[in-house]
Amino acid sequence: MLKGIAPCISPDLLKVLAEMGHGDELILADAHFPGHTFNPRVVRADGLSITSLLDGVLPVFELDSYAPPLVMMAAVKGDQLDPAVETRYMEAVHRHAPQAEAPLRIDRFEFYERAKKAFAVVMTGETAKYGNILLKKGVTPLS
Repeated sequence: MLKGIAPCISPDLLKVLAEMGHGDELILADAHFPGHTFNPRVVRADGLSITSLLDGVLPVFELDSYAPPLVMMAAVKGDQLDPAVETRYMEAVHRHAPQAEAPLRIDRFEFYERAKKAFAVVMTGETAKYGNILLKKGVTPLS
């Protein structure tokens, strides 16, 4: 265990976060997401909620300031989003990045394409429908 690093950040996830460069994307995926289908680099975080991981990751992860840094899936036609999911996520995001705007919503298949190109997918224990969120890494400030 390290000082200043949340216990929910496994050694594998810490390594992935350290290896990412600006513009790289990380998917925090719900438990139903086909992460292994879309990306060869999968980190397991079974049993952890995405909110917990946001609180653990964002203190050490600068969000991109040049492109939308948060992306979530839009509901498939006929489905409805549970607004409480985004609210929970944004409460965690705002604890660490108060200026962050609401996530960009994209089509399910567009999200899958982003997952294929993402630096890594973190499979969580999140069970919320449409509970996946993409984080785009920015340039870490020097100060």
